[in-house]
Amino acid sequence: FFIRAAEAGLIIGIIAPLIGTFLVVRRLSLLADTLSHVTLAGVALSFLLGTNVILTALVTALAAALGIEKLRERKLLFSESILALFLSGSLAISAVLFGLAKGFNASVFNALFGSLVTVTESDLKMILTLGVLIIVSVILFYKELVTVSFDEQLAKASGVSVRAFNALLIIMAAVTVAVSMRIVGVLLVGALMVIPVLTAMNYRRGFKQTLIIALAVSLVSVVIGLLISFYAG
Repeated sequence: FFIRAAEAGLIIGIIAPLIGTFLVVRRLSLLADTLSHVTLAGVALSFLLGTNVILTALVTALAAALGIEKLRERKLLFSESILALFLSGSLAISAVLFGLAKGFNASVFNALFGSLVTVTESDLKMILTLGVLIIVSVILFYKELVTVSFDEQLAKASGVSVRAFNALLIIMAAVTVAVSMRIVGVLLVGALMVIPVLTAMNYRRGFKQTLIIALAVSLVSVVIGLLISFYAG
């Protein structure tokens, strides 16, 4: 079980700051926390319906991510107001759904804070597949994602489809949050997406160097965390 957890943890340790870097640059750090609370609602729904936890959480997070982006495009509300709306709303929905599903139990605690022993072989395959898709997407569209993150007007002038790449980024963020649930837990995945990036930004390097430092900080944190968890019981 520890080998599975380590493999999943390393994948998450790569994709979380990878996506987190773009979110921080766009001043959407709160998006990670918002999607994690939405994912919690997906977990509650899966307990109520008896469906696969990760798949239900993933679908819920994707639906919310697209809804957030749609509202942000219309500019009827400030971005932080939209995130606050989804964050508090999904938390309230989670409480109701957990109540209907006969309350909290050990499985809910594992979803909140992660659990090494709950990572199954099928979970690992899903995390690996989605993780590779995210990494490949960032590599293929790195230039466009950077341009959109720093200056949407410049991106439009350069012929970049801002709407498409905004949607791609927020979808990748939703996928990252959902697949990180088993290891990090929905309440802490936002920290893994943001804190390594904030640490890296203190070195005041270029975007690519900041991204590399954030990845290094994240992977070291994951490895140390796994080792302490395992050997300290």
